[in-house]
Amino acid sequence: MGIPLLQMAKIGAYVVAQTLKGRKRYPLVLMLEPLFRCNLACAGCGKIDYPDKILNQRLPLEDCLGAIDECGAPVVVIAGGEPLLHKDIGAIVEGALDRGKFVTLCTNALLLEKKLSLFRPSPAFNFSVHLDGDAQMHDRSVCQKGVYDRAVKAIKIAKAKGFRVTLNCTLFNDADPERVAGFFDAANGLGVDGVTVSPGYAYERAPDQKHFLNRRRTKTLFRDILSRGAGGKAWPLFQSSLFLDFLAGNQTYACTPWGNPTRTLFGWQRPCYLLGEGYAKTYQELMETTDWDAYGVGNYEKCADCMVHSGFEATAVRDSVRHPFKAMKVALFGVKTDGPMAPELSRENERPAQFVYNEQVDRKLEEIAGARPQNH
Repeated sequence: MGIPLLQMAKIGAYVVAQTLKGRKRYPLVLMLEPLFRCNLACAGCGKIDYPDKILNQRLPLEDCLGAIDECGAPVVVIAGGEPLLHKDIGAIVEGALDRGKFVTLCTNALLLEKKLSLFRPSPAFNFSVHLDGDAQMHDRSVCQKGVYDRAVKAIKIAKAKGFRVTLNCTLFNDADPERVAGFFDAANGLGVDGVTVSPGYAYERAPDQKHFLNRRRTKTLFRDILSRGAGGKAWPLFQSSLFLDFLAGNQTYACTPWGNPTRTLFGWQRPCYLLGEGYAKTYQELMETTDWDAYGVGNYEKCADCMVHSGFEATAVRDSVRHPFKAMKVALFGVKTDGPMAPELSRENERPAQFVYNEQVDRKLEEIAGARPQNH
């Protein structure tokens, strides 16, 4: 698979250390979201539907670095919005690298060529470029023609300058397995360092509500895709082997939302990167006061169809450390793409969805109105 051995070893050692300390909940990846503003308006995105007064806000550099220190996760993923719109993005990345973190910057790559001079190549840093398939698939997904070609041009320039570049591919229910497999084959030709793939999360405020995957369709889709690539071995998939095995329906996993804690403009987001059900002022408050058992598949209606890496990759990594031979078997022989699927978690006691978006937005607008103007 596409994860560098050094990164795998360090994260594995970190997980073992946390286990020996008896910690039940600990972070693996800090999801740092320093802004919501984006220069695209993708149909499946639920991150950009905020009033302009919120979209114009930026999380200050000192707050970004403070979140990295406060959380202590070995990996920092900088997302958004479009992070390259942040005026201090170079300093945020450099500060995370100086702290010994593995850093991923998620981007649609439209500004990558222009902003490349803000960064330095490092084996601990990579750009994760959003590409949802080939040119036709991706441009349809982002609702704008020509974005795929611009992104590919930027990828080639970044690679030529010595940067690590991975792809981030989100799939919906109209994905064609043959075309997706062809796209992964083409990714090898681009010379990228890995591909992250995940089903789209059903954001309640996304413009397109028709094309989100349910769990059964997700498993069938990924079996169909992975069967065309030797169970995934044919491609540099930048994920744990057991997470891919989970996507294909071979593992029964509960999510570990605390594994990917999220810091946004609103604060520390409960319970995860995908759901904003409330916010804490500090990381410690997030961990100690969140009712974690109220969320996840089988616990909460909004989580029912989620199989996204930000919720389940941490579960798979912990399982890999506990059962290394199981993980090694999948890595060596590929993901199983036929036969019975693992049982689903029961939804018998699932609580109904709550809708708190408007309340949180109103509170943030009041906070902005009461603050002194800032230049970002």
